[in-house]
Amino acid sequence: MLKRALLGATALVLLAGTASAADLATRYPVKAAPIPVQVFSWTGFYIGGNVGWGWADNTYDYTPFASPTYSYSPGTSNGFIGGFQLGYNYQFANNVVLGAEADFDWADISSSKTFTAAVINQKVDYFGTIRARLGYAMDRFLPYITGGAAWANLKYTDPYGFSDSNLKWGWTAGAGVEYAITNNWTVKAEYLYLGFDNSKTNYANGDQLSVGSNIQTAKVGVNYKF
Repeated sequence: MLKRALLGATALVLLAGTASAADLATRYPVKAAPIPVQVFSWTGFYIGGNVGWGWADNTYDYTPFASPTYSYSPGTSNGFIGGFQLGYNYQFANNVVLGAEADFDWADISSSKTFTAAVINQKVDYFGTIRARLGYAMDRFLPYITGGAAWANLKYTDPYGFSDSNLKWGWTAGAGVEYAITNNWTVKAEYLYLGFDNSKTNYANGDQLSVGSNIQTAKVGVNYKF
């Protein structure tokens, strides 16, 4: 009786082992879960540098007392510009990017022309902007528009002693594109127009001098994003 019980138990164990082996043989390998692809985000602070070229449309109006205005346009001056920028971007869930940026550029934008036998010198020494930026992120590619306040140090002189040199405030608007090479480094190209009201000087004899410059810039730059 005991022998029969042992034989029966052994048979059951063998059958269970065989069934388990069959189940293992028919199981398919389990695939690893896919690794999620990291999407680049433009959110964060950044700082960088830029170089480019600038153009200034200059005007020079001299009005003698009780006489017609002598208007003269020295034309377009141009020259090298270079400086730095810093700012912050925030990327929303719908890929709209809103940011703020301030920049400063040294400039060598000058012209020297003759007007009524006088040589007039006009020069932009340096300028800067404080702007909002609005763009749409396409992963690492960011086209944007921008606008805000602008300031510049503008100089005007002639041999007769008429001169004007001061820091002027105005407005700016433009557009650009930026591309993220890595998660931290980006490159950009940008165009800006800077508009300023004419600066007027009134003299004791009643004469008036009105001078001005509007600046256009084309820049390329690199940013480090924190």
